[in-house]
Amino acid sequence: MAQQFVKAHVKGDRVVVFLKPGCRFCSMAEEALSEYAFKPGRFKCVDISARDDMDSIQDYFRDTTGARTVPRVFIGERCIGGGSEVRALHQSGQLEELLRSIEALQ
Repeated sequence: MAQQFVKAHVKGDRVVVFLKPGCRFCSMAEEALSEYAFKPGRFKCVDISARDDMDSIQDYFRDTTGARTVPRVFIGERCIGGGSEVRALHQSGQLEELLRSIEALQ
């Protein structure tokens, strides 16, 4: 079920951030991504904190991305990491390149 939930959100042409409110690393990722003008429907934040299967989702993240923590940020179908990684990619200019590669930006 966790796999189906994640795969239902992750698509090749969008950015998805799986997060929990109040998490400083989640805020870090959201802050970096807020600098970009996304096409409608190409950016989505998914709160997993109230889900009964939250632990299973995080176990699935560990198995598929190497980390269980949130945020888990997907650009297209590729996980690029969490808040620190998103911030570093933004600061280096590589984040914009990744977003353009899936045509997510206006």
